[in-house]
Amino acid sequence: MTAADTGRGTAAGRDTGTGRDADVRADADDVRPPSARRGRPRNAAADTAIVEAVLRLLEDGASVDALSIERIARTAGVGKATVYRRWTGKNALLLDVMRTLDEPAAIPPGESVRDDLVHLLEQLRRRGLAKRNSVLLRTMISHFQSHPGLWREYHDTVIEVRRKLLYDVLQRGVAGGELRDDIDIEVLEELFTGPMLARAILHEGKDLPEGLAEQIVDGVLQGVGPRAPHP
Repeated sequence: MTAADTGRGTAAGRDTGTGRDADVRADADDVRPPSARRGRPRNAAADTAIVEAVLRLLEDGASVDALSIERIARTAGVGKATVYRRWTGKNALLLDVMRTLDEPAAIPPGESVRDDLVHLLEQLRRRGLAKRNSVLLRTMISHFQSHPGLWREYHDTVIEVRRKLLYDVLQRGVAGGELRDDIDIEVLEELFTGPMLARAILHEGKDLPEGLAEQIVDGVLQGVGPRAPHP
């Protein structure tokens, strides 16, 4: 790992050790929120400028590893100290950038299992898997997965929240007899979300048109709906 990967801690001489355990410790340190500080309140405009600078650099073709706090600050038109007052290091900043690419998960209306599944998949389609965000998502996720602490934080605070909403709908469908009870819930989850994610992440340039969520849900429901009783 480089000093850029571990944030300010390595530059300050913190002992991060070696090997996978050290990577986890360093990542955990880097995504830890900075301590509360006295003084002037944070400038929201500066926050936005810094996040947008990261997005702009990545869109222009910069790799995550090539980003540095100095380069990000220069692009945002702020000093490095301004960045470090807000984030403990690059990984903590990248975590917030990823969160900006996700609109907050909205609880489904609960009217029917089918409609709730469409609601959740439509969020997945809209949240940025198309066009601008698809390239950024692939770039960022690749970086996150190589940093265990960073990936765990993103998984727990973003991915798991969305998975829990879908899991609850699927359990309701099984309990109400709208979905088969002989299929593992996690398999059901992947059957519904897999086509959207594959289209967005694995097939670059594929369109995510309106109506795709309904098409996926209705297609999968034909296979996982309750079986007709044998005569």
